[in-house]
Amino acid sequence: MAKINYGFEKRQRELAKQKKQEAKDARKREARAAKVPDAPAMQEAPEAEPASAASGQADAAPRIHRRASTGD
Repeated sequence: MAKINYGFEKRQRELAKQKKQEAKDARKREARAAKVPDAPAMQEAPEAEPASAASGQADAAPRIHRRASTGD
């Protein structure tokens, strides 16, 4: 009587699972690619300019927050 090759069956299940995951990832990439053309149009809005002016202050000195001692 032939022995059952459980390793082969497990490998086949893993390959099927991997193939299904790759198909899912491909669908997600396509969905993201469809949204990409809309994003640059939104970034070019005039509202983006004040944010760059605020970033100049962030380059000054980093703020350090320390916990105040309670004195107990």
